[in-house]
Amino acid sequence: MTAIVRIDDEVVDVGEFIRLLKLTGQFESLIEQMVRDKLAVHAAKKHGVTVSADEIQERADQFRRVRGLHRAADMNQYLDTLKISLDDFEAFITDGLFQEKMLDQVGSDSEIEEYFSMNSPKFDALEVSHILLDDEGKAKEMISYLREDPDAFAEMAREHSIADTKDSGGVIGKVLRGSLKPDIEAKIFNAGVGDLLGPFASPDRSCFEIFAVTAKYPAQLDADVASEIKRLLREQWLMARAQEHIIEAL
Repeated sequence: MTAIVRIDDEVVDVGEFIRLLKLTGQFESLIEQMVRDKLAVHAAKKHGVTVSADEIQERADQFRRVRGLHRAADMNQYLDTLKISLDDFEAFITDGLFQEKMLDQVGSDSEIEEYFSMNSPKFDALEVSHILLDDEGKAKEMISYLREDPDAFAEMAREHSIADTKDSGGVIGKVLRGSLKPDIEAKIFNAGVGDLLGPFASPDRSCFEIFAVTAKYPAQLDADVASEIKRLLREQWLMARAQEHIIEAL
């Protein structure tokens, strides 16, 4: 195995590095990202997408500026330190441009509008606050108290919640469908403004959560929703491209 670092007499090789990535849960996400990038590059070339020498040079210059590599000698030293050749660097820049150009073609304005019209309920939004407690009895007492005095929600969150939102009075803010656990989400999205829900127990019953619905926002095709739809369309497109290839973990 190729050595990648030495600590005194101990040599860490590629095999140990890969084992570390696997055991820390980073390996699969890196492989997935690499596969996604390659699929986009393959599709770009298949669809006749082109990348010019000027575009490669411009992107390479941008790469250098971001890293403060203003002289050619600085860039060469940087690549030498990484043991990466100029050809490998140019291939990295070129593939990045292929990916961007290909993905820019996925999710046109008309595709986004069509997706929204067919799936608009998915983009309904709520504004919610919550209180997280570590005892079921406390949680039941809390929701009973809040039903009597709902205006005290923020104060109670600041005084009793163990969530990191306590300082803001329990405010989570605006959430779309898919942001919460499915069983909780179904109940919250069916609730009305001002409703209290819970307490909901965590799987190990170590904490209990109370929600308050403070506002409802019917789906609108604004910039945030359009961006999310574009992301979803790209995900669908990449999944479809994956079906066109034989992908094996080695």
